[in-house]
Amino acid sequence: MRATSHRVPRLCCLLSLLGLVPQVKAQTDEIQVYDAQIVELGHWNLTWHNNFTPSGRLQPDFPGGVVPDHALNGVPEWAYGVTDWFEAGVYLPLYTLTNTGQLQFDGAKLRTLFVSSHAAERTVFYGVNFEYSYNRPQWESHRFAGEIRPIIGTHLGPLDLIVNPIVDTQYNGLRNLEFVPAERVAYNFPRFSLALEHYADFGRLRHFAPLAQQSQTLFAVIDIGNSSWGLEFGVGHGFTAASDDLIIKLLLMRDL
Repeated sequence: MRATSHRVPRLCCLLSLLGLVPQVKAQTDEIQVYDAQIVELGHWNLTWHNNFTPSGRLQPDFPGGVVPDHALNGVPEWAYGVTDWFEAGVYLPLYTLTNTGQLQFDGAKLRTLFVSSHAAERTVFYGVNFEYSYNRPQWESHRFAGEIRPIIGTHLGPLDLIVNPIVDTQYNGLRNLEFVPAERVAYNFPRFSLALEHYADFGRLRHFAPLAQQSQTLFAVIDIGNSSWGLEFGVGHGFTAASDDLIIKLLLMRDL
């Protein structure tokens, strides 16, 4: 019996290496917690996302994928205020500058965001975002993918508490939905805010991956200005083997 018990973890490791046990994926173009604020009706906004990994994983998430270490991922996000509760957006082009200096086109995304109107003025706010992705082979193992991002938050004076319990899909069945939540605690000063943000990838929603295979990253963030004209800068550290040790994010935002 004891010999059999030792074979079980070895078999699980072998299946994992063969790709028969699903692996958590941490590569991303967008590191941001949604706060239910949207572009003003009839206006355009550009948010330019860039994430650099000075110290990261040396192996890709899947064969042929992007190696996170010393890679720069980014995308311009174009958004339009359709109503005071609906914003449409497109991410184009998703790109990576690899650690070998190669510039790669990774795909594109469409976004539809529905929120409680005038969220910045509400004590409690909420919404839901839907994303539809087309991926190149080096970015995702599935050509098409999607995201469902609920938004729940509260403004308590200068303090913001926000949760995005995100679910990802590769359109391969409910049993394969992945749970990738994000949370933010921020304190707002007159001209800037300081925040802690947590990003995780627990693996499949129906059965979380072991902790060592989960991505768990904590960011210290400063926001200057606002989404009409401002920037967000953050430094993150991963706490598991499936996370990158050090990530830097920069978002530049401007109404057009």
